[in-house]
Amino acid sequence: MVKSRRVQVLLILVVLSFLLIHFLPCSNNVHMKEKPSPVHILILSSWRSGSSFTGQIFSQHPSVFYLMEPAWHVWVKMYQNNAKVLHMAVRDLVRSVFLCDMSVFDAYMSSQKKKSDLFQWETSRALCSPPACDSFSRSDIITAGNCKTICGKYPFSKVEEACKTYSHVAIKEVRFFDLKVLYPLLTDPSLNLKIIHLVRDPRAVFRSRENTMADLKRDSNIVVGSQKTKGEMGPYNTMQVICKSHVEIYKAGSQAVPSFLKDRYLLVRYEDIVRDPLARAAQMYRFAELHFTPALRKWVHNITHGKGHGAQAFDIGSRDALRVSQAWRKTLPFQKIERVQNVCKDAMDLLGYRLVQSEEQQKNMSLDLLFAQN
Repeated sequence: MVKSRRVQVLLILVVLSFLLIHFLPCSNNVHMKEKPSPVHILILSSWRSGSSFTGQIFSQHPSVFYLMEPAWHVWVKMYQNNAKVLHMAVRDLVRSVFLCDMSVFDAYMSSQKKKSDLFQWETSRALCSPPACDSFSRSDIITAGNCKTICGKYPFSKVEEACKTYSHVAIKEVRFFDLKVLYPLLTDPSLNLKIIHLVRDPRAVFRSRENTMADLKRDSNIVVGSQKTKGEMGPYNTMQVICKSHVEIYKAGSQAVPSFLKDRYLLVRYEDIVRDPLARAAQMYRFAELHFTPALRKWVHNITHGKGHGAQAFDIGSRDALRVSQAWRKTLPFQKIERVQNVCKDAMDLLGYRLVQSEEQQKNMSLDLLFAQN
């Protein structure tokens, strides 16, 4: 009887030893290989500042789920309000997108929505490759035109499904005018948020806005109010608000830095990107904890060293990016340059853009002399 009990105890010990040996290491490995928390990237800019191109630098990366200006839906649905009133709704939408909770769009889109109802969905490589679209692979460089033709039929649920499979979620947004509005996101333990603040020479922004004035009318009305967009001073009133917002964002991000902003804010000038695309793309990728692959290096070089003139205002195609970025110097009358410099002087001083003092200087000033060293 005693012998039988000893045998039972030994058998139990053998079974327990087997379980400990074969299952505990396995569970430890599962824990060690637990999926890391996603990195969240917000490209913070204003209209006509090169943000669509900068967004594509992230969108084309195979590790990034990217959306272009999802807050467009908020502004379209609630356009009677002003930008400050809409800040909270925009912030809540951005947070939900970062967490891959796409139910937030239920408030702004119809219940029968499709993936193709999402604003500029085709500019997201992630929505043009599996699982959102099976016609391309994740490593492909995908143009918006090709994607729109082939991938529009998929259900809206694929947006959330795709988002959850990426290590990085990036959003390009032009509808924040105050960095402090984003402090709750920067202190949110469920987010790992990094902000890239993209700016551009206000004179170039002004010239580009002139070419797209009709497209930007609703947004301008929300920014400054419909009365202030009218008349000769309308465009300058809008530029004044935009420039002031860049000053405030830059000061909050770099000069009076709260501890939670340390290493999470990066200022980038569009002119520096087009002057040295590979170096600046590498800088942004390092900041976002992304690897700069050879295929992406080739794409960045080719798209910024083409022969195109950037004739299509919202098209991201191959062009001579440096020359296009400086087109305002030959096409913008000096009288307008003076006015822009007057309403945007603080922003230009702070962000390293030198003033043009005369029409003669406008014609003869070298490119390097237009930019002070920060």
